[in-house]
Amino acid sequence: MTDPFTPLTFKRGPAMKNRFMLAPLTNLQSHPDGRLSDDEFRWLTKPAEGGFGLTMTCAAHVQAVGQGFPGQLGVFSDDHLEGLTRLAAAIKAAGSVAALQMHHAGNRSPKDLVGQPVCPSDDAETGARALTTGEVEALVESFVAAAVRAQTAGFDGVEIHGAHGYILAQFLSAEVNRREDRYGGSLENRARVIREIIAGVRARCRPDFQLGLRLSPERFGLKLAEIRDLAGQLMAEGGIDYLDMSLWDVGKEPVEEDFKGRTLMSWFTELDRHGVRLGVAGKITSAAKVAETLSAGADYVLIGRAAIVNHDFPRRVAADPAFGPTPLPVTREHLAAEGLGPAFITYMSTWPGFVAVEEAATA
Repeated sequence: MTDPFTPLTFKRGPAMKNRFMLAPLTNLQSHPDGRLSDDEFRWLTKPAEGGFGLTMTCAAHVQAVGQGFPGQLGVFSDDHLEGLTRLAAAIKAAGSVAALQMHHAGNRSPKDLVGQPVCPSDDAETGARALTTGEVEALVESFVAAAVRAQTAGFDGVEIHGAHGYILAQFLSAEVNRREDRYGGSLENRARVIREIIAGVRARCRPDFQLGLRLSPERFGLKLAEIRDLAGQLMAEGGIDYLDMSLWDVGKEPVEEDFKGRTLMSWFTELDRHGVRLGVAGKITSAAKVAETLSAGADYVLIGRAAIVNHDFPRRVAADPAFGPTPLPVTREHLAAEGLGPAFITYMSTWPGFVAVEEAATA
């Protein structure tokens, strides 16, 4: 069994001191123009101080039109550099690897935030319009420029957000992506935008700049077989250093009938990784679940909700091998003590059963 406190090396960049990665978590705390706020700085530095081997920002949008939610961190302008530089330095000073997640919401961008949302193809449900071929090329450039900006700010690396039905996942979906140019049709064409981003980051960032990719294998028009094939191909091609599979629940079976009978996670842990590290996210909230997940073949675990409730989750696991999830709901005072600002706490109160009702009602 892999000890969760064994360091994890990567092909490029610094090693994680343990197998705990902070999942990228929406927190709604940035300024309206995407600049880092003091509340978001406090939230993201607390887990680094709490023992996480790698601390990842929330999804940071690479174009203004790609904003997915209010108070989202930005990485599309040099105006964001001051806050990002401060953040990267503080995360690293706490002994954690600093990573920024790059994101574009596509047809999931709210109209009241961006005006006209965009998508790989026209989307009647959301009112998003199709990108031109030139605009797809500009999208790739925006991701690459964001990675260069993150490097300038001092981050150890970036993660490409290709999951959860946002724009890169929209390209991967044959249901959403009905393009007839080189970015549509076959899986190779639909994945072209991701490969071009990877190639661009590799060409324009320093050789030891870390690059990760987040994928989800279900929902949003995605097919497990295709995502599994793509994951295997990208690991073999060697452009990424880690693959982050967002599974919603690491113990669940696939939705698709043809793949039932074993865990969704197992379809990815059996792949030849070619030196790429594989992590998984989804309801990992206890020391036992961490051990079980690593024993099942993951190289590292991504901690989300459990980190919101306990910013020092790794240290608690180290101190108590029987450490279990903190019972929900928790109070607003508890979350404030864990580093969440008022906007983040209010957001968490919209999650059923997370914040004590009587506390949320008095907010």
